[in-house]
Amino acid sequence: MARPDGRRPDELRRVVLERGANPHAEGSCLARFGGTLVMCTASVERRVPAWRRGSGLGWLTAEYAMLPRATTERNARERRGAGGRTSEIQRLIGRSLRAALTDFDFGEHTITVDCDVLQADGGTRTAAISGAALAVSDACVWLADNAGVTNPFGRLVAAVSVGIVDGEARLDLSYAEDAAADVDANIVMAEPDQYVEVQGTAEQAPFDRAALDRLLDLADTGLAQLFAAQRSALEQ
Repeated sequence: MARPDGRRPDELRRVVLERGANPHAEGSCLARFGGTLVMCTASVERRVPAWRRGSGLGWLTAEYAMLPRATTERNARERRGAGGRTSEIQRLIGRSLRAALTDFDFGEHTITVDCDVLQADGGTRTAAISGAALAVSDACVWLADNAGVTNPFGRLVAAVSVGIVDGEARLDLSYAEDAAADVDANIVMAEPDQYVEVQGTAEQAPFDRAALDRLLDLADTGLAQLFAAQRSALEQ
């Protein structure tokens, strides 16, 4: 069965990674995955959480938010703190990006990553991780240049969604596909081939090991392309 946008099952949406999109932040990237658009910024602050004070070590944390009209209908702002879905996503982003660092030996600084969804069409968390990795890379360069520490950025991290829709394994699901998926998963990888997180759910019927292997193989194909796109953006 044809995909809504005519892509092949193993084809990513058009990916655009624009570094330096926010001139005020130490690192930033505007990430576009098809109809999903996420502004990722990485801010370096001379502070750490209370439990980290006095250690001489830094930290990285992340926040995620969706603008009220990022979707087809307006959503209310989360003025009283992050809801359950938002909290789960920002914890995932933070865990993923911490895997990009070699260590936290960069003094008592915090790299705070903000991922704000401007437009949503599925895969907002995977686009956020893939774009934020570039923002963190640039923030780490800034940190090394301005704080006299060794650059702590060790490797790129990227993420992609996969799923089974109408019995077919597909890469990088749009919202329409995600809503109709029998199985969907988000795969996070550190370059070149180390998994950081594998999140998979049977939305309809349980799936077997062979189906999981197909999805992981498909994700590996997409992640290799995303790493190439990140590398290309870093060279610009």
